Amino acid sequence: MNNSKDTEIIKTRCLDLSYEGKGVCRDGDRVVFVTGMFPGDEGDVEILYKRNGVFFGRIKKLDKLSENRIKPVCKVCTACGGCSFQAYKYEAQLDFKRKLVSEQFRKIGHMNVDVLPTLGMKDPYHYRNKVQVPFGWDQWHQNIIYGFYKEGTHYIVKNDDCSIEDKLGNKIVSELCKIMNELQIEPYVEKTGEGYIRHALVRTSKHFNENMLVIVSKSPYFPRKDKLIELIKERLPEVTTVVENINPEKTNVILGEKDKILLGRGYIEDILCGVKFRISAKSFYQTNPVMTEILYQTAMDFASIQPNEVVFDAYSGIGTIGLIAATKGAKNVTAVEVIKEAVRDAKFNAESNGIANYTAICGDATEYLVEQAKMGVKFDTIFMDPPRKGSTKEFIEAIKAIGPNKIVYVSCNPSTLARDCALLIDMYKIESVQPVDLFPQTPHVECITLLCRK
Repeated sequence: MNNSKDTEIIKTRCLDLSYEGKGVCRDGDRVVFVTGMFPGDEGDVEILYKRNGVFFGRIKKLDKLSENRIKPVCKVCTACGGCSFQAYKYEAQLDFKRKLVSEQFRKIGHMNVDVLPTLGMKDPYHYRNKVQVPFGWDQWHQNIIYGFYKEGTHYIVKNDDCSIEDKLGNKIVSELCKIMNELQIEPYVEKTGEGYIRHALVRTSKHFNENMLVIVSKSPYFPRKDKLIELIKERLPEVTTVVENINPEKTNVILGEKDKILLGRGYIEDILCGVKFRISAKSFYQTNPVMTEILYQTAMDFASIQPNEVVFDAYSGIGTIGLIAATKGAKNVTAVEVIKEAVRDAKFNAESNGIANYTAICGDATEYLVEQAKMGVKFDTIFMDPPRKGSTKEFIEAIKAIGPNKIVYVSCNPSTLARDCALLIDMYKIESVQPVDLFPQTPHVECITLLCRK
């Protein structure tokens, strides 16, 4: 161990990976989490800080490399932190995600569950159909730059060729930044509140030649706005619609409440599992279209919907799961989503696809299902795809009161998935758990679980 007044350097070996994908190292009795360190790596680690009895550090020098360490595609992935697994073999990433899901069921759900091997991508790069970047000044305050916030900071790591973002999305953001520099439209500065453009968001369609650019501004009024749109039309013919999102608040939340269409229809369309979907600026739509089709097809295979089944789709977004289920022979599908813009899109999607056995309702999924349980309403199959925080105890109790034959739980957070499933196992048996890699080069994993009534 090498101690100085300001820093502490330890020699250590990475033993495992944490839930967040950080390397787990030991220094005597101390546990040290190190981003970008993988099992088998050995070397010098600088201790940065201590939180909740655990130390956090960063790699200073590696003396021995893990057998699963590879050269990353992206030059700034270590500085950025958004792709902390880029230097980790893809097969090892998939294995980590299967083990992660299994461990969360064991630790949090207190269940030993057989977890299937993670379904992965043939080409795990440039998969994201949603590019979302902040703008700022370079260190000399001369040129506008964009990139990604370094982990745990609001420092922008400049990156104009992200290796997981859609290539066209990268091109659109790059050209927008050039135009902003030419027109001297200043980026928003958090500390002072000065400037105009906060973020850009690009959504690309896999099946149609449609691409949306969302410009997040501090105010609906900023200099040379008309010229900005004129140059976007001239230099970026791929952009079929431009939406201005206005966010005047001093907040970390990217999108504000108000949208204004500056060009085109204000939305794009895409196809999943044979169903066409409208995607607006604020719509939740999975960011990996290739693996999302596999995810939803697996969910449908698990559900095995029979003719005349009555289906409920909770946390339904723009209707992706429920509308696909409606095409699989269900008698009817009722979907509940709290975001009104998403419900509007879901209704549009049902109508444009000619799907008559689907009803979209704007409301809180827990409140709705609790009310249905009190009224004695029955559903044969329930799909649930909650946010990272998982579902609620009241929602779980309402499911048990209704007693569907099958529950198909789609989750982006294995810990809350395990917690919620533990509340169901007195009435339901876990039949299958399938991780799906929607987020290659990161420690995140999506998972589908089938629970059948005992």
